[in-house]
Amino acid sequence: MGISALTGSRLRERRLAAGLRQADLAALAGISGSYLNLIEHNRRRIAPDLLDRLAAALGVEPRALQEGAGGALVDDLRAAAAGIPQAGAELDRIEDFAGRFPGWAALVAAQNARILSLVRAVEALNDRMSHDPHLSAALHEVLSAVSSVRSAAAILVDTEDIEPEWRERFHRNLHQDSERLAAGAEALVAYLDAGGQAEEQGLASPQEEVEAWAAARGWDLAVGDEAALTLASGAARELARGLVAQAARDRAALPDPDFTAALARLGPDPAALAARFGAAVPAAFRRIALAPGAEAGLVTCDASGTLTLRKPVEGFALPRFGAACPLWPLFAALSRPMTPIEALVATPGPQGRRFRTRAFCMPRHPGGFRGPELREAAMLILPEPPGPPTAEPVLPVGSTCRICPRGDCAARREPSILTA
Repeated sequence: MGISALTGSRLRERRLAAGLRQADLAALAGISGSYLNLIEHNRRRIAPDLLDRLAAALGVEPRALQEGAGGALVDDLRAAAAGIPQAGAELDRIEDFAGRFPGWAALVAAQNARILSLVRAVEALNDRMSHDPHLSAALHEVLSAVSSVRSAAAILVDTEDIEPEWRERFHRNLHQDSERLAAGAEALVAYLDAGGQAEEQGLASPQEEVEAWAAARGWDLAVGDEAALTLASGAARELARGLVAQAARDRAALPDPDFTAALARLGPDPAALAARFGAAVPAAFRRIALAPGAEAGLVTCDASGTLTLRKPVEGFALPRFGAACPLWPLFAALSRPMTPIEALVATPGPQGRRFRTRAFCMPRHPGGFRGPELREAAMLILPEPPGPPTAEPVLPVGSTCRICPRGDCAARREPSILTA
């Protein structure tokens, strides 16, 4: 590795940490103090043999003076600066900062990571509180029972001459509603205590059960129907069997190893791959995203916009239940059937990333000409490879309005808790 322009700064920091004067280090290296001073202020480059002598005098490896702060630390500092652009961090001096004050640099990076972790936790908790149908149902049951108990108690307290028959009826209602309240409260507490183990206790939706089951297998659906028997609910087992059967049909339409070779040659282009094999475009979407080791994400929805399958990809948050970002190309495809749609999108936040999305909607008419038209749209989510950003327009998207910090979004339907 070449000697960088900041080698002198790192040399000075090492000398001060060792408690040596410039004159002492210069004498050990066999140069003048004035020349060492110019080197330490990055006004003279250091010859390799001189670097070796200086490193030996300081008791360090020459590489330590050449490389400075690790690339990962510098990247973390850049990410922290990007999160608060109004702070005006001097990005052109970021390596100098990391080299001179590695402890403070590591602290800034760690604090930024902690902030991002807390933001993600808030997003997850809010998503669960806002959109979890089981939690909503449990809360509704508790509130309904409380209202019933309160109404019956109020009547008993406020009515002095109530007839014995009605009093007995109200007492019976109080007893039944109290039992309902206790059962609802127990279910609510059990659900909240279950946390991430909700699926194991049968408290997740069938779709969540199936997605967790598939994710645990790396989305490798080349398994028999008997694997679905491990799921807790009958509805989840039925969904899993359907997913496995669909994967088998997709493999028959786009068989290996021909599909693997075509994917390497044509890239993750569902339309091109479908044309190559004479298969349906949605089948190509699933084959690309559900191939072993695939880094692509996949989202599908029906005509109502409800997400029916969610295979996540790192950096692109997917809501647990409907109410996804209306700007997703997925929904544009839903309104334009049989039209391929491609867009470069960017996620919000300090660690926002870019993804190449490809979407397509395929209508079906299972009831014939007089039956309803059923539409299913799919969106492939491909991480954009690292490198200089392209001049292509970028579509800002989010996960769901409730946890999206883009305050100026024209498609916003409700305020975000992250900008309140």
